[in-house]
Amino acid sequence: MPVVHAVTDDDVLARADALEVMRSVMRALGARGALHVRGPRTTAARQFDLAVPLAAEQQRGGAWLVVNDRVDLALAAGARAAQLTSRSLTVRQARSLTPAASLRLGASVHDANEANFAGKDGADWLVAGHVFETPSHPGAPGRGVGMIREVIAAAAAPVIAIGGVLPEHVAMLRAAGAHGVAAIRGIWAADDAAAAAARYLSAYDDAARPGPG
Repeated sequence: MPVVHAVTDDDVLARADALEVMRSVMRALGARGALHVRGPRTTAARQFDLAVPLAAEQQRGGAWLVVNDRVDLALAAGARAAQLTSRSLTVRQARSLTPAASLRLGASVHDANEANFAGKDGADWLVAGHVFETPSHPGAPGRGVGMIREVIAAAAAPVIAIGGVLPEHVAMLRAAGAHGVAAIRGIWAADDAAAAAARYLSAYDDAARPGPG
């Protein structure tokens, strides 16, 4: 299960160099990472045109390709997984449409009740947020690391923390029990997105190392 999830937005998908940059991020993350094609306002045709070559990249480097909201696009492009949100099918509905074990399914949650439902519904992992303040949710304070602890306690699946997460937050989120982290601006707003993705992996590894003494 990937521990660093690089999640796109519409601005990333609209870039002329989107495919090149996303490939570089997948290569930097390797088998411990996932790239989410997420673009609520991006056409299905554009998402599909990007997802098909990225699916080939996942075979080479091991990073997962995840398509958000669109199970049909994930299956058609050959993605490893789909991320389901409130705009999507439920996990149970998606399972009924996909061949057994052909597509891993994640669910986005915001509290312990949603986590409990999604876990019972059969989600392979949960993306929980938003943890910290983020421009994606203007005016809404972060729900905090306590929310991650509550979700983990209620969940029957690994939990990925999202929402304003920076490399320096990784250690506290790992200590709270998060399986991994997801980032949007922390990766794509950097001058070098691949290097930024690698910093999250390094922070994850540093958090796992015992301290001095």
